Formats: sequence, structure tokens, C-alpha cells
Amino acid sequence: MGNTTAPAHSWVPPPRPPQAGNGPSSLSAHPPTLGGHRLPRGVGKTTLIQKVTQALKSSGIPIDGFYTEEVREGGRRTGFDVVTLSGNRGPLSRVSSNSTSRCEYRVGQYVVDLVSFEGLVLPMLRNVNHGGDTERRICVIDEIGKMELFSQAFIQAVRQTLAGSGTVVLGTIPIPKGKPLDLVEEIRSRKDVKVFNVSKENRNSILQDILAAVESCRK
Repeated sequence: MGNTTAPAHSWVPPPRPPQAGNGPSSLSAHPPTLGGHRLPRGVGKTTLIQKVTQALKSSGIPIDGFYTEEVREGGRRTGFDVVTLSGNRGPLSRVSSNSTSRCEYRVGQYVVDLVSFEGLVLPMLRNVNHGGDTERRICVIDEIGKMELFSQAFIQAVRQTLAGSGTVVLGTIPIPKGKPLDLVEEIRSRKDVKVFNVSKENRNSILQDILAAVESCRK
């Protein structure tokens, strides 16, 4: 999404249960923590997420979540869709040249469709949060950025997911640029979050490191 001077994205996950005698982890009291990956726009963030997801699914690991995907028409990007790992899809944002109205949520030229976003993402996060603890599942959250953070319900659901006892979260957050986003900084500052720096040079080789981190968090 963009060039190397544009904001990048980080992969973020939740924490491993604290050992006896330790205080609660800063990411959450119990959940396993995966890690974040900074992905400059155009590096192949979504492709990498899809490779990780397919590898985990093929290993029989329970996984759910969503990723964002560009929508293009005639070679021009016209917006972004939310795609859940269960196969549902809907608009996250679309280009709009109309003047901003008070009821619109905008990021640059894009108008965010909160009704569509929440309708797809919130039921999935609630299902993850209410799952059993017999086997730690993976939750993919791509991404936690400006568009998504217009939703207060999403912010609450992400915090609940990170505080869960049986979920490893693999997510993406923006590299700091401009005014800090509260939830992004909250996640970035957690001691139990592992961040992977991703570049065009290492985006293929880092796949195994991510998978190893996920497996470690699930133990």
C-alpha cells in the first residue's frame, strides 16, 4: 500500500501466561504473545499474512481473523475490503470526492464504512474471545490502524482479545507517523509483544521465524 516513505505496518500478538512469581504481562494477563512485524507499504504485507495463515491451517491449528485487501478498478486503487479467514468480505473504505459531512469517518480520500467493518469483524472477535481454552487458537488482526480505530467497539474487542487466556494474536500496526494512535502505542509498549522488522529483502525468509514464534506462544 504505497511506497517506502509511506507509513509501514507492524505485526503484533498477545502474551504468554506469566510464570509463577511474575506479575501480569503487559500485553495481557494470560494470552500467549506473538509479535509484530513492520511492513512498509508495498512490501507484501497481505501476501505474507496469507502465507502464514495457510501454513498454520495446513498444520491443523485453529485460526480465525481478518485481513485488509486493496480494491482496484482500471488500475486505480478505489478502496479497501475486509476479508475474514472464514471467507466473508465487505467494504472497509472507498474513495470519495464529496465534501466531508459530520457523519463520515475519513482518512485522506477514503470514507470508512464502519457498519460494514463492524458487522464482519466484531462477531469474529467475540467468537475468538468466547472460545474454549483447551487449545490456544490464533487470531489474525490486519490491521489496527486509523480506519479501524474509528470503531470504539473494535478497540474494546481488541483489548479483550489481547487479555484472553487462550489466544495468540498475530496483528499489524502502523509505524509511528504524525499523531500517535492510543491503542497502537499501548500495544507497541507492551513488553510481551514481539516485533519483527520486515523488508522486501527478508519478507520471504522471515516466514519461518513468524511460524516458530507462533508455535512457541502456543506452548
